[in-house]
Amino acid sequence: MNRPTPREILNKLQKARETLQDKRLFLIDQDTIAEHAIELEYDIDHDLHQVLQELLSLASMGDYAGSRPPQKSYKGDIKDLEIFPFIVYSTRFGCRVYFKFTISLDGLWLISLHKERRPGKD
Repeated sequence: MNRPTPREILNKLQKARETLQDKRLFLIDQDTIAEHAIELEYDIDHDLHQVLQELLSLASMGDYAGSRPPQKSYKGDIKDLEIFPFIVYSTRFGCRVYFKFTISLDGLWLISLHKERRPGKD
């Protein structure tokens, strides 16, 4: 089977939205996410939750930017959990934004959130 299926991707996005609404957000590498927040010009302490809500609301099945099957994390708290990356165009930032997350029983784990870095893209 070619995973993740469209349904699985949509379910992950919905679960991420629900988990974020429950305010169960964790950062894997806060320093790197803070550096990228400076690059995107938002305040990580005050705006991250809203930024992530906006990106998750924009993301759809066609925005999935991961491998098939999904890669698994090698980092401590989320070791062996599947990672779901997306690339969406954000009017807030005026560019395409790459973000990746995983979901555990604890909540939504943000792994990365930055400008898309592929050459030739906005």
